[in-house]
Amino acid sequence: MRTERENTTVQSEGEGEESAPLLGQNVQVSTGSSFTFSVFNLMNAIMGSGILGLAYAVACTGVLGFSILLLLVSSLAAYSIHLLLTLCDQTGLTSYEGLGERAFNKPGKVLVACTILIQNMGAMASYMFILKIELPPTIDGFLGAEHSGMWYENGVWLLILVTVCVVLPLALLPKIGCLGYSSSLSFFFMLFFAAVVVVKKWSVPCPLPDNSTVTKQITNSSLSDCSAQLFIFSSKSAYAIPTMAFSFLCHTAVLPIYCELQRPSKRRMQGVANVSIFLSFLVYLVSALFGYLTFYGQVDSELLQGYDLYLPHDMLVMSVRLMILVAVLLTVPLIHFPARKAVLLLLRGERPFSWLSHCVSTFILLLIIELLAIYVPNIRNVFGVVGSTTSTCLLFVYPGLFYLRVSNDHIGSASSIGAVALVVFGVFVGLLSLIIIIISWVQES
Repeated sequence: MRTERENTTVQSEGEGEESAPLLGQNVQVSTGSSFTFSVFNLMNAIMGSGILGLAYAVACTGVLGFSILLLLVSSLAAYSIHLLLTLCDQTGLTSYEGLGERAFNKPGKVLVACTILIQNMGAMASYMFILKIELPPTIDGFLGAEHSGMWYENGVWLLILVTVCVVLPLALLPKIGCLGYSSSLSFFFMLFFAAVVVVKKWSVPCPLPDNSTVTKQITNSSLSDCSAQLFIFSSKSAYAIPTMAFSFLCHTAVLPIYCELQRPSKRRMQGVANVSIFLSFLVYLVSALFGYLTFYGQVDSELLQGYDLYLPHDMLVMSVRLMILVAVLLTVPLIHFPARKAVLLLLRGERPFSWLSHCVSTFILLLIIELLAIYVPNIRNVFGVVGSTTSTCLLFVYPGLFYLRVSNDHIGSASSIGAVALVVFGVFVGLLSLIIIIISWVQES
């Protein structure tokens, strides 16, 4: 570690500076975030609405095929975080943008900041779009009302209300570690979702009753097929890898969490990352496998829609739907922090923290995201192409490239070979995602 960085002190996330609490520095433990809260924050950054699509990925790849691919992707995600933390330890930098600048000078810094901003704004806008669409029918389901014309049936009004009352106050907090309580609540909601999926495995009959009122996307299996496939190879299998890859994207939050960790060190933060990815892997695996074993070849691309079809008005299913929406809502402030940091870094550089800049940038970002969620008719298509490129860059390509560029390891070392493999895999997943989106557009048209 560079000696000129040894006396740096803890700075708030909003400052946009490259220095951060590293091993051997004079850091007050009481000001940092605990190991447990850091794990909750990182798991909240990992797990989002993507958990609803993993059961469909099982139907596209098979039980063993999915398990192997999920293990591979989660291991690569943990390894890419290891490369980022190794670079932080070698250079004394603890911001993604700072590593980009060290690797490719000023253009690298701007590129990383823009990538983080686009990716996180796209994610936040898509989450807000989900809330606008799903909250009104969820509330109607609990109240038993059917188009009674009440204000809460207007998705736009509900979206504005939850943004002002929940997202804005949490996003205005000065440090990402302050979100530990809300992140822990979000994780337990996801855990409850997995438990409900397991329990409801025995509540849905097999073979599934034919319901002609809802048009479903049917795979090669018939309605009477109640056998699990171990391996499945088809054109739909290509959808699985990008879905799993994006389900472990948390790299924009890793370094801000590292900056605020109590007794910060590379080893301790790697432990946070490993525990978070492992627990997320278990929740993903259990919910996806049991979701598939409930509906088999008839599993929907959005798992809860299957329960709505075959278990209508089930109170437990409606409760878990509401909890998933709340978990998505609580994820928005967490991914807002890196986006705001990228904006402040681009506009203010490394100037001292300012509450005025902090608040103004928060308001403007949330306003833009709110307008996108309200007025863009199909925001998933808009951000699909961008997300397929920025997500793979942040998850795989950038960590590998930065390590090859900055590290002193020779090209034949194990770490360098791993970095090359990470870049190749990232380019493959990015291109695959882009091709899939284009094909889906052509099919829809």
